[in-house]
Amino acid sequence: MTNPTETDQDAETRLRNALGGVTTATLTTVLLKKGLRNVWLRGARPLRPGQPRIVGRAFTLRFVPAREDLATPASWASPISTRAAIEAMPEGCVAVVDAMGVSDAGIFGDILCARMHKRGVAALVTDGVVRDVAGVLGTDLPVWCSGVAAPPSVAGLTFVAWEQPIGCGGVAVFPGDMIVIDDDGAVLIPAAMVEEVTAESVEQERMEGWIMGEVEAGHALPGLYPMNDETRARYDAFRNGKA
Repeated sequence: MTNPTETDQDAETRLRNALGGVTTATLTTVLLKKGLRNVWLRGARPLRPGQPRIVGRAFTLRFVPAREDLATPASWASPISTRAAIEAMPEGCVAVVDAMGVSDAGIFGDILCARMHKRGVAALVTDGVVRDVAGVLGTDLPVWCSGVAAPPSVAGLTFVAWEQPIGCGGVAVFPGDMIVIDDDGAVLIPAAMVEEVTAESVEQERMEGWIMGEVEAGHALPGLYPMNDETRARYDAFRNGKA
């Protein structure tokens, strides 16, 4: 619930902190109950096992298929380039890159990832691949991608824009949507739904934690998960501090 005296920055910090305790699995369940099925970005897997859960607003980047007159090493110096886009990324954002699932051209390497980390970018998420993998890992930038490849981006892609709506992993991503990423992958929360989804997801985590305790205590699943009326009453008593 919003607080009338809360600043926008305070609200953003509150939401990010709350979502930091919510799994992407829980988020997909809550969003499914709201009718949103297509929110998990396909192909975005953790480059390094055990990366921390990351929460941040989407900063979008878009590639299209390579065209020989545009996708050249010289294009890296263009005003419309991945280099220029990185300089526009705000601290704490999650860079979400539409690479169309191309698996034989690395969209970013170690130098670009190092610059993103230096600028305080929270993570890189893409349905494509990265290159210079040892160097990328050395930058400590959390990365979720579909793999690695040696060739540069221009071998298969043309960079065209940032901060526009994109499709990444089959999901429509708009600048400012909230992205939550963990070992299960990346999930999108539409910007207009972040407040309500956060509140419901925190409650879902609390409820499932209580259910897990009941399972460990030997309770059978029927009537427990999902809850029947009797179980719901016991949970409500627990939630209200009466048990």
